[in-house]
Amino acid sequence: MKKQNIFKIGIIGLVMLFNAGVLGFQPVQLIQVQAATSKKQALRKFVRKTMSKHHVRGSIVVIKDGVPQKISYGYALSSRKIGNGNRKVVYPTGSLQKVVTGAMIVQIMDEKKETNQEFDQNTKIDRWFPDLKNAQKISVGNLLTHTSGIKPANTEVWRHHNYSESAAIKMTIANANQFSFAKVGKYHYNNANYILLAGIIRQETGQSYQTNLHKRIVKPLGLTSTFTAASLPKSKLIVGSYYSNGGANYRSPVYLTKAFASQMLGAGNLLTTPMEYYQIQCGLTDGTILTQKQFQYLTNLASKTTAYSGGLHIKKSGKLKIAYGNLHGTHFGMWVQLTSDNQNGIVMFLNQTSNSAAKEKKVGYTILQHIAPGTFLPE
Repeated sequence: MKKQNIFKIGIIGLVMLFNAGVLGFQPVQLIQVQAATSKKQALRKFVRKTMSKHHVRGSIVVIKDGVPQKISYGYALSSRKIGNGNRKVVYPTGSLQKVVTGAMIVQIMDEKKETNQEFDQNTKIDRWFPDLKNAQKISVGNLLTHTSGIKPANTEVWRHHNYSESAAIKMTIANANQFSFAKVGKYHYNNANYILLAGIIRQETGQSYQTNLHKRIVKPLGLTSTFTAASLPKSKLIVGSYYSNGGANYRSPVYLTKAFASQMLGAGNLLTTPMEYYQIQCGLTDGTILTQKQFQYLTNLASKTTAYSGGLHIKKSGKLKIAYGNLHGTHFGMWVQLTSDNQNGIVMFLNQTSNSAAKEKKVGYTILQHIAPGTFLPE
C-alpha cells in the first residue's frame, strides 16, 4: 500500500475516533444537548425546591428563551397517590378562561363584518339581553373590560345545581337584576360579564359555547386535554385542591364539581393543563386563534379604564400579559405571566395553596426572577 493512502486512512481513523469520543472529545452537537439537559435539570430542581419551601403543590410550565418545560410537584389526588404530572389530570383555569371567551368574541366579530349581523365593541347588549337592566347602555366592550356596572355579589356561591348553558345565562341575568348597578364605565370585576359574553357567542353562532370552544380553540391547536367541565371524558381526572399553612400538606380537600363549574359558563368552567394553556396563549397571536392585529384589538379596547382588557392585564407598555384566577371556596391558584412574544414566563396551576393570592404570586415571581431577572412584575 502506498504511503499516501496509508496517511489518508490514518486521518480518517482519527476523525472517526474523535467523533466517537474515543479520544476524550465529543461532537459539538452532543455537548450542546448535554448542556441543555443539564440546564433543564437545574431549572426543575430550582422550581421544585421553591414550591417545597412555600408548601405549594401543582404543575408549572416555565418558558425560557422560547423553550417550555413542565415541572410538577406533589399529588393531584392525594388519597389516590396520583401525581400532578400524570397525563390523566386536568386543572381548572378559573378566570384564566376569560381571554379564551374574549378571543372567540373577536373571531365572531370579524366573521360578521359587512353582514346584517355585524357588531363590534361599541354595540349595546340589549340586542341579545333585552331583559337585563341597563342593557341599552352597556356595550360589548364594557363586558370585556368589566366596566358594565354589573356587580352581583354571589356569582361563585355553590348552588349545587347542574346548569345547562342556557340556564346558566338566564340565572346570571336574573341574579344581576336583583342587585344595584354601578355607573357604566366604572371598573367592577365580575364573572357575570363573561357569562353574558358566552351568551353572545351562543346567540351569534347558533351553537353551544362548548361546540365553539372545540371548533375555534381545541381543534385548531390540536389540544387533547382541554374541555369544558360538562364535556370532560371519563379518561380524565380533575385535580383536587388542598390547603397548607406551612405545616402539614393535603389538608381540607375541596374538589371542583361539574355542577359548580356549570354556573360559570365562559368565566370559570374550562379545564386544561398548563402546557395546553401555554399553547392557547401562543395561538392568541400567531394566527391560529387570533392574528396579532386581532389580539391588539382585544387587549386595547376603548372602554378599558385599567390595564385589564379582554381577559388579560397588559403591562409594561404591552411587553407583558398577566392574569390570575382561583375559584371561591377551593384552594386553587392559577397565574400566568408571559412576555408578549411568549418567549419567557410561566403558566402556574397550583392545587395546594394557603389561599393567599399574594403568596402564590410570590412563588411565581421567584421563578420568573430566576429565568429572566428584571423582566417581570411581582403582581
